[in-house]
Amino acid sequence: MGYSELIKDFTRIRSYLRSFYVYGFRHRDEFTLKSARSYDNERRRVESWLGDYMSFGQDSDGRRVFLSVDSRASAENPLYRAFRTKTFTDRDITLHYHILDILKVRGGLSVTGVMDELSDRLLEFENYEMPDESTVRKKLREYASLGLLTVEKQGRERVYSLSEDKVCLSSWDEAAAFFSEAAPAGVIGSFIQDRLPEKFRHFRYKHHYILNALDSEVLCELFLAMGERRTVTLTVRGKNAAVLPLKIYIGTQTGREYLLAMSVESGRFSFIRIDLIDRVRAGTVFEYPEGLQERMQEFCSHIWGVAGNNVRHLEHLEMTLSVGEDERYIVERLVREKRCGVVMQVSEGRWRFSADVYDPLELVPWLRTFTGNVTDLKCTDESVPARFWNDLEEMMQIYGGGGHAVS
Repeated sequence: MGYSELIKDFTRIRSYLRSFYVYGFRHRDEFTLKSARSYDNERRRVESWLGDYMSFGQDSDGRRVFLSVDSRASAENPLYRAFRTKTFTDRDITLHYHILDILKVRGGLSVTGVMDELSDRLLEFENYEMPDESTVRKKLREYASLGLLTVEKQGRERVYSLSEDKVCLSSWDEAAAFFSEAAPAGVIGSFIQDRLPEKFRHFRYKHHYILNALDSEVLCELFLAMGERRTVTLTVRGKNAAVLPLKIYIGTQTGREYLLAMSVESGRFSFIRIDLIDRVRAGTVFEYPEGLQERMQEFCSHIWGVAGNNVRHLEHLEMTLSVGEDERYIVERLVREKRCGVVMQVSEGRWRFSADVYDPLELVPWLRTFTGNVTDLKCTDESVPARFWNDLEEMMQIYGGGGHAVS
């Protein structure tokens, strides 16, 4: 089969981009999906979209290929280009332009009216096969579901018309530019920008999480299921799970996205990394059990990050700090970063942070940032303070053992 830059299934190219170009830990001889020729076809396809961002490295195992993007010089996410390469048939593109043009010229028409107009037009082309009525009907329904067409019932017939476009896109150029780079499923904003006469390119981002672009299709499916209160079947690392999607969490430090979902079978809440989800298949409308929202809110009020589940019992943690007169900024930081915890002053110069969480080990990296001020650390899970003090002892040994820890 000849090389083509267009793709049918984004799942495969999403996995390929990650393994070879984003993480950059795989070589050509590690491509096991098909033949080496398939690898070369995939490589040329990706390079046709992202050639300006390709870099190469050499190690003992051979040549590695990876993406190199400087956020100071690039105003837009280059990975969105992959979404503009979906393959289509000749009939798809022909029907697309003829149907929209017919409805623009003739106004509202039924399926029969559209078929008559198509017949008149397509007879002018040699060797062109006329589409059947079922195909045209499906295409009209598809466009109506996308909002491109409006449907009005007249007697027994449905009459299709072009939707009126009342949006002034040029007034949304800055909003679309920011949304496309900072919001989940930002590819939508990128497509809106494509319709503008000139793209807004003045934003630059200190923390630019471009990898989330590859998860846009998965996120859109999850958002649709949430809006319709449907269950979904997720394929994660080859295994399927039926869940009810509830909420999306995004890490402020890494930009990584997580799905909070409830197992349809057990009712258990859990977090699933979006970038590990291969496929999303919509299920049936799910009638929320009584008290689900309250249970979810209660669960979310006792999580520090994205670990733990409502099967585990809560653990209580307390950290006491000694704060000097010139260290008021530490108290301000405690209050600002406490999340689900509580901060209170216990005496002059002594402050206490406490929290009831499902997984207290998640707090350890944050607790370490107060080293030098911590005078006491307690937790019902004894492994947490033990790990904290052991790590501190190891650090002191590494740095000579005679010094003292500072915050």
